[in-house]
Amino acid sequence: MNPVFDQVAFLGFDVFGTVVDWRTSVAREVEPFLARHAISVDPLQFASDWRGLYQPSMEEVRSGRRQYVTLDVLNRENLDTVLTRHGVDLAAIPVQQRDELTKAWERLDPWPDSVAGLTRLKRRFAIGALSNGHIAGMLNLARYAGLPWDVIGGAELSRSYKPQAVTYQRTIAAVGRLSEETAMVAAHNDDLVAARENGMRTVFVCRPTEYGAQQTKDLAPIQDWDIVVTSLTEAAEALDC
Repeated sequence: MNPVFDQVAFLGFDVFGTVVDWRTSVAREVEPFLARHAISVDPLQFASDWRGLYQPSMEEVRSGRRQYVTLDVLNRENLDTVLTRHGVDLAAIPVQQRDELTKAWERLDPWPDSVAGLTRLKRRFAIGALSNGHIAGMLNLARYAGLPWDVIGGAELSRSYKPQAVTYQRTIAAVGRLSEETAMVAAHNDDLVAARENGMRTVFVCRPTEYGAQQTKDLAPIQDWDIVVTSLTEAAEALDC
C-alpha cells in the first residue's frame, strides 16, 4: 500500500460524478417527463443545464447571502429555473410532478467499477460519502445504487457546502479521526485542493465522460495527488484492498 496511507483509516468520497453517473441517469429520468409535456430539448442537455445551476445555487449559501438549505431544495428550485429557461409555463405542470422529478438525483446509476471498488476498499477502510448531498438523499441514493457506505457525512453536518473547510472538518470530526487519518476520493481537482488544505490525503479518480464526450475539465490531475487512478477498482488495487 502507498506508505502515505499507513495512518489512513477513513476514506471520504465525493459522490456526484465520482461514484455515480449523474448525467446519463438524470437524462434517463427526465426523458419521459419532457415527452409527456412536449418540451423539445435533448434529455442529456437538460441534465447538463440542471447540473449547471448546482454550483451557483450553493454559492449563495457559501457566501452567506442565503441561510443553509439542503441540496434537494436547491435542486427543486433549479428545476423550475431550467424549465422556465426552456420556455415552459410552470403553471401547466403540476407541482407534484416537478417534486417527483427532483428525486431523479436519488436514482443515479453507479459507474461500472464503483460498487466493486467500494466493497473492496471497505475491507481495509471505513468509507463514507463526503458530499454536498443531504443525508436523506444520500441514503436513498445509496440504497438505489447499492453503495455500501459506513457513514454519510458532508454538507448537512456542516450546514454549508464544499469546498468550504468546515464541510471537510465536520465529517473528519464525526468519524472520530484526525485529518491525517483520512483521505478524500474525488474526480474533481478543486475538491481535492480543499481536502488537502484541510490535511486529508488525496485520491484522484479520472472520470473523463462525467460531462459527456466534450468534457474539458478534470481530465487530468492538477497537483501531485497521493494516488491517481481511472476507477475505484484501480484505487482498491493501489491501496492493497
